[in-house]
Amino acid sequence: MQLTADLIKKSLSKVQDPDLKRDLVTLGMIQGIHIDGNKVSFKVVLTTPACPLKEVIKNNCLEVLEQDHGSEWEWDIFMTSEVTTVRDAGPILPEVKNIIAIASGKGGVGKSTTAVNLAVALAQLGAKVGLIDADISGPSVPLMFNVEGEQPSVKKVGEKNIIMPILQYGVKLMSIGFLTPTDSAVVWRGPMASSALRQFIADVEWGELDYLLIDLPPGTSDIHLTMVQTVPVTGAVIVTTPQKVALADANKGLSMFKQPQINVPILGVVENMAYFSPEELPENKYYIFGKEGGRKLAEKYDVPFLGEIPIVQSIRESGDTGYPAVLKNGLTKDAYMDLAETVARQIAIRNASIKKTSIVEVKA
Repeated sequence: MQLTADLIKKSLSKVQDPDLKRDLVTLGMIQGIHIDGNKVSFKVVLTTPACPLKEVIKNNCLEVLEQDHGSEWEWDIFMTSEVTTVRDAGPILPEVKNIIAIASGKGGVGKSTTAVNLAVALAQLGAKVGLIDADISGPSVPLMFNVEGEQPSVKKVGEKNIIMPILQYGVKLMSIGFLTPTDSAVVWRGPMASSALRQFIADVEWGELDYLLIDLPPGTSDIHLTMVQTVPVTGAVIVTTPQKVALADANKGLSMFKQPQINVPILGVVENMAYFSPEELPENKYYIFGKEGGRKLAEKYDVPFLGEIPIVQSIRESGDTGYPAVLKNGLTKDAYMDLAETVARQIAIRNASIKKTSIVEVKA
């Protein structure tokens, strides 16, 4: 029997994406089938460059093809990716596929550190990434990226001034810290802070992005409401530490996104400062702030648990020196890279299973 593209697709329809639980053909992941003599080439287009199951999927494809068509064929499988989206190309951020809120109930849980390292990790995995520092009164992104002295340029597009984001470590950045003196306090009322966030979203040339992360201030404030009223948010990542006082506030932050009038999907919970391991005793774990609080919060709300980040001196040092910990080999890099892969997978699962998020309309 002559081998055809339809026969190849029929075989590959037996292979499922382990996360999405549907076959590769139905998902449109099999593209560009080409048969030349006994050589067959095609692309498997994954839903994220961060997919840790790439080799598993490739081996599953080879297995079914050899079972159905014998071993005389030479199979050339090119594994590539295209990040999925459920966003329409609207007037605001038309080329941004996914908008991700990074939130916490309280300050001091390492939310900005998590956001910074997650953004850099996603960029390291091959994604196009942007990061908005939405903490107007306490911007920390310029310091953590070692760009404190930078000022964004502005270009005129028609009658409008468009801000060009700062690029560092493969991530496009915007923060009020770029626009105000380093030692000055930004003392603004809610409407002014909200106006600044709207400008960071709508008046910055973000271009084509797979993921735009928004590092929100602690708590539930005007900024959070402004975000969901300005753009449809793909999902939220909740950052907490294990102890009860942090979990009580994280609980409120998570609940806010789940309110019917807001209804932003929760991508999962990250437990930061989960345990301490001394450098000289890397196998030892000391649970300084309690144990598995973030995991229990995720279980309570039936949302994914995205992983644990240890409390390590190098993470603090990296934040102070502006060279994110994920760029240094070791325990912390592994933890943040695992987190990035897990978050990217949860975004792909969310996009395949839940309809798009709507902009929130809050009536007075």
